[in-house]
Amino acid sequence: MQENILSLDIGETRIGLALGSKFTKLAHPLITLSNDKEFTNKLQKLIDEYKVNLLVVGLPRNLNGDDTNQTQYCKDFAESLRSKININLEFQDEALTSVKANEELELTKKTYEKSDIDKLAACYILEDYLRGSN
Repeated sequence: MQENILSLDIGETRIGLALGSKFTKLAHPLITLSNDKEFTNKLQKLIDEYKVNLLVVGLPRNLNGDDTNQTQYCKDFAESLRSKININLEFQDEALTSVKANEELELTKKTYEKSDIDKLAACYILEDYLRGSN
């Protein structure tokens, strides 16, 4: 059975999403959505459209691995999602994924938006998750 996964790079303004498969172990950036009152409905539509079985939420920590205010924000956001959407949810460390995404986009020498960083960071979160899963 194909197990499709969406990963979320949660920010207070935007949320980057990436789509991947546990079967193929491949991930790709999908979309960046506004973190607003419509987010949950838009997320549900994507879950239905792509037949997603699992959400992987990036969990930011500081360089020492300790929780930060943003860590708690992401945990609270994920718990709110869990209460609204009936889907399995797991956390994945997202250490420096946004920094890595920004650096990669700068190397292309093309114009990019902050939303491009968010969805690429979500892709890195999902790739890390897929490497660690069986």
